[in-house]
Amino acid sequence: MANKDNRLVGQLEEQQPKRKAGFFRRLFTWLVLPIMLVVAILLIVATLMDTNVFDLGKKAVSSLPFVPSEEQQAKEAITNNDKKVVSLQASIQEKEAEIAQLQKQLDTIKAENEQNAIEKEQLQFEIEKLNREQDAIKSDFNDILTTYDKMSPKAIGPVVTKMSDAEALRILTNLKPDKLAAVLEKMDPQDAAKYTEMMTKQ
Repeated sequence: MANKDNRLVGQLEEQQPKRKAGFFRRLFTWLVLPIMLVVAILLIVATLMDTNVFDLGKKAVSSLPFVPSEEQQAKEAITNNDKKVVSLQASIQEKEAEIAQLQKQLDTIKAENEQNAIEKEQLQFEIEKLNREQDAIKSDFNDILTTYDKMSPKAIGPVVTKMSDAEALRILTNLKPDKLAAVLEKMDPQDAAKYTEMMTKQ
């Protein structure tokens, strides 16, 4: 009994794939083959009549409402290109504006550098002028000091006391120590004390 049941189940399983294969075979035989035959005949007829089937197909597809025609596609391409051109031109203008701004900043920096160079030259000229004046003053002072060195200590005292304190102090501090001692000795004691105190504060 069990063997019979197993055989029946096996037969049912074998029959089911055969049915599926039979259905697809019938579908191919009754539907797909006739369509292919009709298409082949139409292509032969179209070839004999010098008709380009592919052009007709393109026209048929382009006439569909949801498929854009070549003219529409060309217009869209032109519109897209115009948009890209406008976008690129705007980008170019922005870059040119940035370049102009940077050039302006560069010109400003160059002008500042030139102004700084001019000011530097002027300062150097003034420094050289002051150095020359200082050298001349030193030379004059050295001449004056040489003159005081030649004078007697008794003659120097009255002259120094009539000068301003700054000038007197400058002369006295640049005298040789023995000459300075002799000058202070010949001065009025109050003046000598004053100058001595000023020299010690320096």
